[in-house]
Amino acid sequence: MAIKLVIGRSTLNVISAYASQVGLDDEVKRRFWEELDEVVRGTPPTEKLFIGGDFNGHIGSSASDYGEVHDGFGCGVRNGGGTSLLDFARAFELVIVNSIFPKKEEHLITFRSMVAKTQIDYLLLRRCDKGLCEDCKVIPSENLATQHRLLVMDISILIKRKKRFVRGQRRIRQGVLTKDTALELEGKLATMGA
Repeated sequence: MAIKLVIGRSTLNVISAYASQVGLDDEVKRRFWEELDEVVRGTPPTEKLFIGGDFNGHIGSSASDYGEVHDGFGCGVRNGGGTSLLDFARAFELVIVNSIFPKKEEHLITFRSMVAKTQIDYLLLRRCDKGLCEDCKVIPSENLATQHRLLVMDISILIKRKKRFVRGQRRIRQGVLTKDTALELEGKLATMGA
């Protein structure tokens, strides 16, 4: 699912993805990555891109060979699904936001069942927009379903307001107004009023 939001002069593309489960056929997994690839390629580089999803993979706690996309704050041990996600992030110059901020385990675990507690849900954005992200964490008390936990990202986007200028309206240029020109202007105004 993809949503395009226009806020001020910024265009934000929010993509929600759900990867195939571990036990499914490799062809199904390949189609998922191809479709996500197509959606990301269709997003202009001038627009902001945020991807959130259940990728059913583990990126692990170590960045190792993926330092440009993984900042070393993950959970568990990397598996094949996690490697696919890291390769995808590298190919599109994305960063996995979950791995940027050091957190306690309870703020990293996105999936908890009776037998496992893992990190399989991730948020990604373009590496050049990494500075927009102020925080990313799991809210342990909020459950989306019985097993998944709410993963949130705090971002800050500065919206520049356009100054209004009405044609024909006189503007005062304060930088030009010196003490001498102010006295001269005061004199002219005094003679006009008299």
